[in-house]
Amino acid sequence: MKEEIVELLEKKYAFFNHPRFIEHDPIQIPHLFTKLQDREIMGFWVAMLSWGQRTTILNNAKKLIDMMDGAPHDFILNHQETDLKRFESFKHRTFQSTDALYFLQFFKRHYASHQSLETAFVPDNNRDELNTTKAINDFYLHFFDDPWAPERTKKHVSTPNKNSACKRICMFLRWMVRDDQMGVDFGLWKKIKPKQLICPLDVHSQRTAETLGLIGPGLPNWKKAVELTEELKKIDPMDPVKFDFALYGMGIEEKTIWK
Repeated sequence: MKEEIVELLEKKYAFFNHPRFIEHDPIQIPHLFTKLQDREIMGFWVAMLSWGQRTTILNNAKKLIDMMDGAPHDFILNHQETDLKRFESFKHRTFQSTDALYFLQFFKRHYASHQSLETAFVPDNNRDELNTTKAINDFYLHFFDDPWAPERTKKHVSTPNKNSACKRICMFLRWMVRDDQMGVDFGLWKKIKPKQLICPLDVHSQRTAETLGLIGPGLPNWKKAVELTEELKKIDPMDPVKFDFALYGMGIEEKTIWK
């Protein structure tokens, strides 16, 4: 890899990985909370809603918070059936009330017996080296391990088994796992290591990565996301997805042509 490209990625990573990034990104939603479970719940939910106009994403995430009385974890564990009626009007693009109600159902099922959402990806009894592909596939199975799971909701939670790039899941994992003291990512989870993460791959980051010659052209899928991550490991094997800041940042700046 050209030294100039490495320097560019490091420079842009340092620029975008800054607290000022928070106010322009959906990660601001979990930053509204201090409680672990509230950060997990709203981090996951806003990540799953992160497509479309950013203002709409943020406004709808804040509507969800209001619907949960400003305390997501407490609401999920203690709400009454009558409290769910308020979600019947919720909609974010193709994510509708049926999906919102199932998300609440999943969270209640999970948190009834687990302290953290991390165990949905890595069970407490796991002693093997983490296989990230398997962890996300297992999460998908756990999420929909309910005979009443709506078929329509499955399109809102991705899985490598369907060869999705799983951009929103990978973004959520980055938020929860990375801890570099810069104050953007949370570093709340310790069973998953930064070196085990897969780089979120969307239209912005892929365009930048292709322009820089990190990956070849092709559809954004799981294979392509892993391919990009392997290239980034050549620069930083312990924390390859830190360069998500650089790739995404340059993409939205429309400064993807390296000179």
